[in-house]
Amino acid sequence: MLTKHGSMLLEREDVKVFDCTIRDGGLVNNYHFTDEFVKGVYDTCVKAGVDYMEIGKNNSPTLMSEDEYGAWNFSKEEDIRRIVGENNTNTKIAVMSDIGRTVKEELLPKSESVVDMIRIATYVHQIDEAIELVEEAYAKGYETTINVMAVAKVFLEDIDEVLEKLSKTDVDVIYLADTFGSFYPEEIKQLTLRYKKVADASGKRVGIHAHNNIQLGFANTIEAMHCGASFLDCTISGLGRGAGNCAMELLLSYLNDAKYDQLPVLKFIEKYIVPLEKELDWGYSIPYMISGQFVAHPRDAMKARANGDMNYVDFYRKMHKNKIDEM
Repeated sequence: MLTKHGSMLLEREDVKVFDCTIRDGGLVNNYHFTDEFVKGVYDTCVKAGVDYMEIGKNNSPTLMSEDEYGAWNFSKEEDIRRIVGENNTNTKIAVMSDIGRTVKEELLPKSESVVDMIRIATYVHQIDEAIELVEEAYAKGYETTINVMAVAKVFLEDIDEVLEKLSKTDVDVIYLADTFGSFYPEEIKQLTLRYKKVADASGKRVGIHAHNNIQLGFANTIEAMHCGASFLDCTISGLGRGAGNCAMELLLSYLNDAKYDQLPVLKFIEKYIVPLEKELDWGYSIPYMISGQFVAHPRDAMKARANGDMNYVDFYRKMHKNKIDEM
């Protein structure tokens, strides 16, 4: 019998609410958020009691164009401090490093940075490089996570091999990332327990990063929590690539913890998200549902949305053919 680690009637001291609004939302507009918007997210996280705010990526400007991407694709120290100052709050600041887009030598020592955590996004075939980067970040004094992406397309024995490797590193949190928004709660349960077994044996914690392609971002997040995941990713109003993520306002309303306050999030939505919805496209839609159903990257769905293509039957047939071609 599965032992639940948390419920609406049981607080979890180990649970950390992790905001990804700017980082995942930046995939919608190439990180061209105004300082006012970013500061608004930061102030909201602080007032709402959110434990971590991922302020963006720390990709290298030597590898990606500063003309094409906004400041939060690079998250330079001076830009972060312009928003958070010395961050004398209980909300910690994180940035995400993409394998192949960051230069580890550019990472400042923690003593010189207001950033608390380095998150590393990697695919299975890049895991050795990700481990090198996590050890670099750990040696420089940061908290660390490794987010193993696209595991829906990875064999279980390969996942087990990756988890075994990570168990021998200094990484603090191992993330289960539902990259394609394709998992159902029963799959999340099985995978979280798999991750948790390895994490418990090596003194690490498990995180969950869910996408909402099939309308299960929130459900999968709380299922992972019930199975022992501690770090719960979310974004305000679900703002994120494609169908978006687990909505912060839903998650805070579910957690039975007095330290979290939903009202600052609702105020931010009123002021900033309602106007933004007229400019940017994200959230559940039929193309995203179909791409999630077929465990496909949402790039084709994003293109269909951008073009106003509502030929859903044709899109379904295309995704079905692609799935067969992969087999």
